[in-house]
Amino acid sequence: MEKFEEEVKELIENRGPAEAAAKIKTLLHKQKNIPLNIGITGETGSGKSTFVNAFRGLDDEDEGAAPTGVVETTSVATPYPHPHQQNVVFWDLPGIGTTKFPADKYLKLVGFEKFDFFIIISATRFRENDTKLAEEIQRMGKKFYFVRSKIDDEVRNEKRRQKSAFNEEQTLNKIRENSIQGVKSQQVFLVSSVELHLYDFHLLGETLTKDLPAHKRHALLLVVPNVSLEIINQKKEALQSDIKWHAVLSAGVAAVPITVLSLVLDVAVLVSVVSEYQVSFGLDSSSLENLARSADVPLNDLKAAMKSPLAGNEISKDLIFKLLTSSVGDAALTKVEAFFIGIPILGIPAAITSTNKALNAFLTMLAEDAQRVFTKALGLNTPV
Repeated sequence: MEKFEEEVKELIENRGPAEAAAKIKTLLHKQKNIPLNIGITGETGSGKSTFVNAFRGLDDEDEGAAPTGVVETTSVATPYPHPHQQNVVFWDLPGIGTTKFPADKYLKLVGFEKFDFFIIISATRFRENDTKLAEEIQRMGKKFYFVRSKIDDEVRNEKRRQKSAFNEEQTLNKIRENSIQGVKSQQVFLVSSVELHLYDFHLLGETLTKDLPAHKRHALLLVVPNVSLEIINQKKEALQSDIKWHAVLSAGVAAVPITVLSLVLDVAVLVSVVSEYQVSFGLDSSSLENLARSADVPLNDLKAAMKSPLAGNEISKDLIFKLLTSSVGDAALTKVEAFFIGIPILGIPAAITSTNKALNAFLTMLAEDAQRVFTKALGLNTPV
């Protein structure tokens, strides 16, 4: 990336911002369309389809959701792109060990090569077919992750059985131990697809992003549900890493002067990028409605937790102008140093600096609102 930065600086200095903008456009387009294919597999009835839907921010009844049922509903490997990031595709794979998909031929039949990693799901302890599949995936040089589903049902049943003697932590540890008997040195993630913020889903998300190469990690981070404050912070860092490129891009197109602030920036660039921020943090209208429904929290309560006018509203030129020309926006724009401040070309440093500061300010606003909404949905104290 350092080499790319130097190339961009050289282009701005020697050939102008337009050529630098063209190079950056290519980079951002490539990054936005990096394919990430995730194979979701397991035995029939393990909850694969519900997990796919939950990861994509959908209920089982929503349009575009993977079909679910008490019998095997997946007869072929079926792709389900993320609603907001079409390059990230969750593949709902047929249950392993069925007549059409015997364990010894399973990987070949589902097209093993195209997947970046596999998630093996079970609603009970992992069985022989799961173990064989894991060993074969490992032998072929790819990663897999064991997910024990329907943990909320398991905990509820155990609580009913043990009554006053019930201890949730002991129960969860027992489930972990029983889940992977016979599987050496493998972590199992306990997950409720109905309530993702409970149990180990946040650990699964953090583990997946840690294990992936940098370019794939960026793609996954933008679609991981906000199930922990750490995930929200990681999203912010990932989005922040691209701000300097958007700033240079804005200097290479027709800029709009905002004389009140003595700035020059392209508002269309801000509208586009801030809209992506809003969706990535789950602060657009549809995402907030889904969260209110799944968390059983009134939508108005979630909206009341937000302090930024960017959250929950349509990102428009008028809204961006209003924020930039307000005292709040003006103060926020002074917080961040410019990335290319030393480039000695009249007019360009102002455009780059202005957009850099504006995007950092808007990103911070939305990240803080995402934290507030997350804690409100969980009934916790607001951290920011």
